Amino acid sequence: MSRLLCVILAVFSLIFFSCKDSPGEDPVVLPNDPPSWTLFSRGVDLSYVNEIEDFGGVYSDSGDVRDPFRIFRDHGANTIRVRLWHNPQWVGELTGGKLYSDLADVEKTISRAKALGMAINLDIHYSDTWADPDHQETPDAWKGMDLETLCDSVYTYTLLVLNTLSLKGLTPEMIQIGNETNSGMLFPVGKVENDNWQPFGALLNAGIRAVRDFSATSDIKPEIILHVAQFQNARWWIEKVVHTAKVTDFDIIGISHYARWSTINQFPQITSLVQEFRTTYGKQVMVVETAYPWTTGDADEYPNIFGKADSITGYPLTSEGQLSYLTALTQAIADGGGKGCMYWEPAWITSGMQDKWGTGSAWDNCTLFDFQGHTLKSIDYLDKP
Repeated sequence: MSRLLCVILAVFSLIFFSCKDSPGEDPVVLPNDPPSWTLFSRGVDLSYVNEIEDFGGVYSDSGDVRDPFRIFRDHGANTIRVRLWHNPQWVGELTGGKLYSDLADVEKTISRAKALGMAINLDIHYSDTWADPDHQETPDAWKGMDLETLCDSVYTYTLLVLNTLSLKGLTPEMIQIGNETNSGMLFPVGKVENDNWQPFGALLNAGIRAVRDFSATSDIKPEIILHVAQFQNARWWIEKVVHTAKVTDFDIIGISHYARWSTINQFPQITSLVQEFRTTYGKQVMVVETAYPWTTGDADEYPNIFGKADSITGYPLTSEGQLSYLTALTQAIADGGGKGCMYWEPAWITSGMQDKWGTGSAWDNCTLFDFQGHTLKSIDYLDKP
């Protein structure tokens, strides 16, 4: 073998093997891969997408019909949030018998996301239906239970969900123990009344214990999120949860931030609060729900939740205004040392889908798609900062 050929082969081998992943090293990141969610979670809640597509919804990007999960991934999303209801039989009454947001539907959503390399935030509502600050309805199967039995049910159910997902390679990277639990969960037993936080704390700790027990033998160890709605409620709520309810073994303070319902809409305020919570409690901070309208129009006869009055000065209800607002909010969170921002239902376009209140979408002016299902320029906030 000539000396020149040996040199050529050596150079080729060096180039080839240096391009391969070495054991223990991070995988090669392709140019279009979003940054890791562990650096900053750029999330989108796509809980409705399976149902929307089943009822005629179509998504496109750059003129081509495409998988919405891939659309979001290619525009910078690295996390998919998905809600889980316990046994939502009421959904089947609207769909001809098919359930959504149950465990089977959640498995489908997680599978679609993980196939594209995205992380998962599993939002367990611990209810058969929507859970929010005013509504935390106990699942029908658990009604009438005392606190001790409810805690056992929360533990067993949470562990069952995680083990079921794990067997299918669908373990979530994050898990919410409840959704917008400002006044507790699993009403009436877990409702905070007369400043009694003990029942709520016991229920949270039962769910947390299940996640930690699962993590003991799992390669993926889900980070635990506790969730409060609106920044103006966050300071007192976190203080009560930690010091009165005695709930301390969690990883992330999750906050819903909607300008429509917020009294804190100056971005320096948001930065300051994120920084304060991190410093005071030693926890990560994420906005796990947000949205902002791109129009005052309506794609269907289902009245929109956000209207003309729900704008912030300097951010008009246009695609450009939506992009500017979401970019500024994300930057404010990052400036405070926050670890993520997740958009609630950016793909809830109008379709033949029906919920309890209407057919179509009450959110079509807050999506990141126009009324024809084409991506708006505002979707690129996901790639900033």
